[in-house]
Amino acid sequence: MKQLRIILSGGGTGGHIFPAVAIANAIRTLRPDAEILFVGAEGKMEMEKVPAAGYKIEGLWISGFQRKLTMSNLAFPFKVISSLKKARKIFKSFKPDAVIGTGGFASGPMLQVSAKLGAVTLIQEQNSYPGITNKILSKKVDRICVAYNGMEKYFPKEKILLTGNPVRKDILSLEGKRERGLEYFGLSTDKKIILVIGGSLGARTINESILKCLESFDRKNIQLVWQTGKGFFETAKQAVVNYENKGIMAFDFIQKMDYAYAVADLVISRAGAISISELCLVSKPCILIPSPNVAEDHQTKNAMALVTNHAAVIIKDTDAREKLCEATLALINDKEQCDKLSVNIGHLAYMDSANVIANEVLSLINRKSIKN
Repeated sequence: MKQLRIILSGGGTGGHIFPAVAIANAIRTLRPDAEILFVGAEGKMEMEKVPAAGYKIEGLWISGFQRKLTMSNLAFPFKVISSLKKARKIFKSFKPDAVIGTGGFASGPMLQVSAKLGAVTLIQEQNSYPGITNKILSKKVDRICVAYNGMEKYFPKEKILLTGNPVRKDILSLEGKRERGLEYFGLSTDKKIILVIGGSLGARTINESILKCLESFDRKNIQLVWQTGKGFFETAKQAVVNYENKGIMAFDFIQKMDYAYAVADLVISRAGAISISELCLVSKPCILIPSPNVAEDHQTKNAMALVTNHAAVIIKDTDAREKLCEATLALINDKEQCDKLSVNIGHLAYMDSANVIANEVLSLINRKSIKN
């Protein structure tokens, strides 16, 4: 059997990296002989996270185009040309059978070149509203794996496969993990627990809002597991010193997210596509605060896909500092509403996305080799 060669391209945030790693792991399970290469953007977090997951990565000199006039925009055309050239060089050298794009700056140039040079190409679109790059690329790639119904508004219908978003394997089953999680975090069994996650880079609005809630949480005997991201961690660490031994704690990054989800009675989160996919899988009641700083405001659209199914509560970023504390206390003490949200969000989960996408990639490669 011919050795498979696969490129995965994407990054910038954990929301693009974790699905790519999950798909790579699923391909490796199905075809242990597969040689896998990642392509990311130089200086972005994938250059650290991907090698940590055990895969090789090449970097392109690419970044996003700012929507306001900035000096970095002057370099943008040169970065695009440079990235297309390097993507072509990587393609010619590695000779991939398939190239999978999971979003992020590097994904566009790599898919553009690969579709032109004849490899099987697949987009994994995580959001309910796609960015302009994926809309353009959709006309050139072989398959588009999506996480939401109704995506034929944006993509050719015949290319769409509804798969959900791949997530970290450790959260696929939380059975039996609550007790281990309570022990891991040193939490009490008889108090409610809130988990706060602002995404892999943190979220200033959420962090500043939670800072204002600490006293209320303590007064109401509520425990807090708070992932702040690196930028806010020192501020949060100083603030939680006042609540030592009361189950209120801050982390720059939580390694054991399965334990964090297992202990949580309520989750406060941004509305990135992967965060939402994880929340659906773990069936947790949640308050979503969409980031306003993303292309096409896609986090609000992601959140509303849950809200319209009575599966989440939404608070605008601009309202969070004033409303989050009160809304959180009201919800965590409303067992009936929490149970309803938990059941409804669980109905929206896709259980085996990475494996479905991996099988589709192998199927597309087989079909192409039969044709040729």
